[in-house]
Parts: sequence; structure tokens; C-alpha cells
Amino acid sequence: MTNKFKQMGSALLLVLTAMIWGVAFVAQSVGGDSVGPFTFLASRSFIAGVALLPVIAWRNRRGGGEAKNVSSPRALWIGGILCGTALMIASAFQQIGIGDPATTVGKAGFITALYIVIVPLAGIFMKKKIPLAVWIGVALATVGMYLLCIKEGFAISYGDFLVLICAVVFSGQILLVDHFSPQVDGVKLACIQFFTCGVLSAIMMLITETPTWASLVEAWMPILYAGLFSSAIGYTLQIVAQKNVPPTLASLLMSLESVFSVLAGWVILNQSLSGRELLGCVLMFGAVLLAQIPISAVINKAKNNLKKFKSTP
Repeated sequence: MTNKFKQMGSALLLVLTAMIWGVAFVAQSVGGDSVGPFTFLASRSFIAGVALLPVIAWRNRRGGGEAKNVSSPRALWIGGILCGTALMIASAFQQIGIGDPATTVGKAGFITALYIVIVPLAGIFMKKKIPLAVWIGVALATVGMYLLCIKEGFAISYGDFLVLICAVVFSGQILLVDHFSPQVDGVKLACIQFFTCGVLSAIMMLITETPTWASLVEAWMPILYAGLFSSAIGYTLQIVAQKNVPPTLASLLMSLESVFSVLAGWVILNQSLSGRELLGCVLMFGAVLLAQIPISAVINKAKNNLKKFKSTP
């Protein structure tokens, strides 16, 4: 199979991943009607962690994971625990936010997708140069956020605000994964991350909630989907697909989860957005895409081509 066909196939896998993640917002919304946010999060995290155990065993039998030459048990455990802690905090804010009737799954999906813009902005504190496209994207996202979330009287809904916090914390989780993943096996890192998230969520569940078997049975389908498909399968597809897809293209494809969340909320839950909110979604999605486009490189290339054209006799 040629590299071109490999990249095309991997790109389709990333679109499938985005669809799985987008529909997961519906599962979170439906599951939240039966169980508390920490009960839902603990259940899905343990399911995801257990689901990855046979994958790890199979990879070990084949001769190890993807990071054979840089495997570090210390980095693996530190990275997994830190990533899992950040994931738990971000997911908790998201799950509680989705429970607000004013926050539809579509809105939650688009607000969460702001991590595509927030992650590059975090580079400022790491003394990295921020591309022009990111600044334009931030401006568009700000306008889009206002149209989507701010109500009359300049009030943002409680759920929207919590999901926005989720996007910020999840950006930190992405940066942690970016730091530790080159040092360790990605699937093992994900597994420890899920179990860490599950343990911390279970502690909060026992402190703040009173789960029952009846409520868990009632929410078994959305919990299973969020744990098995969204977390375990979605993450594995991402790892496999990104081997053949450039990071910029991969980010663009995965950001489509925001679009799928709106479509899923419309088809499954009959949720709709006003014209103002739809315009906000369009601007935010445009910001997400624009943040990944190397405008400066395009401008420089155009200038170079123009110079060559002028120098041609």
C-alpha cells in the first residue's frame, strides 16, 4: 500500500474517531440523567482501562509497544498519573456542565473544541512564537463564544462556563500527553491515565454521591459507549491513525468532533440551536480550523514565488 493510500485510510480513521467522540456527548447527556457526574466518569474510566489491558498484553506478545527505545517506567507512571488527574478534572467539569439544561450537547462539543486554539496559546508561557493564524482564530472564537453562550444581559450559563473550564484544563492534559508520550508507550500511558481518572472519580463519587445498582443498570448503555468506544477505542484509533497523518491534518480532522456533537444532539435528542447560536458555532469551528493553518508560511511562500516571477526575464 502506497503512502498516499495509507494517509487516506488513516485520515478516515481520524474522522471515525471524531464521530465517536462527538456522539459521546449524547451518551454523557443521557447517562447524566440516571447517575451522578462522578459515578458516570468513574464507570467509563474503569471500563476504558480494563479494555486496554488485553491490547497491552497482545502488543507485549508481539515484542513490545511503540516506544521500545525510550520506555521509562518512572516517566510512564508519573505521566499516566498526571494525565489521568488532568483528565478527571476536565471530564468532571464537562460532565457537570452538560447536566445544565441550558447547555446542549452541540454547544458543549464546540466549547470543548476550543482546546485546539488554547493549546497553541499556552505556548506563550513556554516562550514559543504564536502564528498569526492563531491570533485571528482567537478573535473569531471569542466572537463565536459570545454568540453561542452569552445570553441577554451579558450572562453566560452555568453549564457553558463549566465546559469552558473543561476546555482549559483539557488543554493542559493535551500538553502533558505531548510531553510524556515520546518517552513511553502510548497505550500503556492511556491505560494508567484511565485508571487514575477512575480512582479519583470513585473517591469523589463516594464523597459527594450515592450511587445505586439500579441507576447504574439504567445508564449502562451510555456508560458502556463512553468507556469502550469514546475512551478506549477512540484513543486507540487516534494512536494508530496518527502514525501516517501529519499532526496539523490530524488536529483538523479530530476537531470535527464538535460538528458531530451538534449533529448527534439534533438527530438523537432533537436538540436545536437558534440562528445566533448556529452563527457562533460556525465562527468557532472556523477558528478551530484557522488555528491550524500556517498563514505566515503561506505568505512567505507567496512572497518568494513573487520574487522569482519578477526576477524571471
